[in-house]
Amino acid sequence: MIKNHAWLRPAGGIENEEKQAREEGRAMDAALIEGLRRAAQMPDSAERDALSAELYARVQACPCAHEAMEPSDLPAIRRLAKGNAKAVAPTGEALLDKIYGGWLARACGCLLGKPVEGWRTEALHPFLRETNNYPIQHYLRSDVGDSVLKAANLERSALAKRAFIDQVDCMPEDDDTNYTLISLKILENYGRDFAPEDVAECWMQNLPILHLCTAERVAYRNFVLGYEPPASATHQNAYREWIGAQIRADLYGYINPGDPATAADMAWRDACISHVKNGIYGAMWVAATIAAAFGAQTPREAICAGMNEIPPESRLHRALEDVFAWQAEGIDWEGALARVHERWDEHNGHDWCHTISNAQIVSIALLWGEMDLEKTLSIAVIPGFDTDCNGATAGSILGVMLGAKALPEKWISPLNDTLASGVDGFGRVSIREMACRTARFVP
Repeated sequence: MIKNHAWLRPAGGIENEEKQAREEGRAMDAALIEGLRRAAQMPDSAERDALSAELYARVQACPCAHEAMEPSDLPAIRRLAKGNAKAVAPTGEALLDKIYGGWLARACGCLLGKPVEGWRTEALHPFLRETNNYPIQHYLRSDVGDSVLKAANLERSALAKRAFIDQVDCMPEDDDTNYTLISLKILENYGRDFAPEDVAECWMQNLPILHLCTAERVAYRNFVLGYEPPASATHQNAYREWIGAQIRADLYGYINPGDPATAADMAWRDACISHVKNGIYGAMWVAATIAAAFGAQTPREAICAGMNEIPPESRLHRALEDVFAWQAEGIDWEGALARVHERWDEHNGHDWCHTISNAQIVSIALLWGEMDLEKTLSIAVIPGFDTDCNGATAGSILGVMLGAKALPEKWISPLNDTLASGVDGFGRVSIREMACRTARFVP
């Protein structure tokens, strides 16, 4: 049996579909809800696949109360969003330094969070505290004593081949960084005017399907079955508002310095092949925030610019406004992260990997991180949830703001300026070279 086959079969994610549909505002009748719950409890089988396929189709046919304020098509999003004017951005070496800073700090945050991806806080926090690394001051190591494992209730086997700092000599392959590289390949193959169909084609030509997860793997399967965007995002896809598109958008910010609107437009063209609504907005928000970060004086300024590119009544926009309200209350970063845990259940896969829960964590890391890379990455990883994604996104935004020359050597030197990739044609590459290739697409 193929590992993670559930992301390839019709029943994949059916256990999440009722919650997803409710959050979208789908008007489901009692029979449909009962069917979803029954399918969620069934063992893997052809019968479960057949029932799930029917249920997915019925959910998509249900009217959606939030459709007017949470559209997925770009013209409707633009009509609702406040938008941003273009701003002055750096040029020449100063521009390249900021792009390189984004690439480097993205890798730093990803590497910090990668070994503990999937850990819940009942294991993560004891592990950090027992290694005198709470708050986090350095990359995580696997060569820890038995007392650490006991405190975290972990077996030593849980630390094997997890990309701890003593196990790597560069930034190892990760889907977060694969997506940044595939975005670069999309630009190199199709130019700045690429279409959603080009993104799908580039994936199929350059990314093995098992290197993708959740919504991306479902969308890839759908491409193969003949579903083109945007149907590829909705056909039997319970992960359509999960974090996947949000972690694919960074390069569109890098190549549009000072132009959040264009960055968001490109992010939409990428995101719509696999996501809808807030899944798309997460990508647009990240790309626009990064574009604004080239000239922003504070993380809040950049975050607000990103929010201006998404519908103001969307769940994502409102959740980010909540984070601003928490900061206005004067609570510390631990208090803010506790609010996230009150709202989202880290033990529920849907909540753990959702766009909105993780976007709140990224915002908290940036707002309470005080323009300090170490503090920002620490706050992004400590709450658990999608640790490598949140470390990468927070690092990317702050890395652009600070520039490569201002990044602490203790965090960037272990990368050895090298990134390993699963994208065809890349392999092990120089991060600086990727930044230089990225800069060629700045208009």
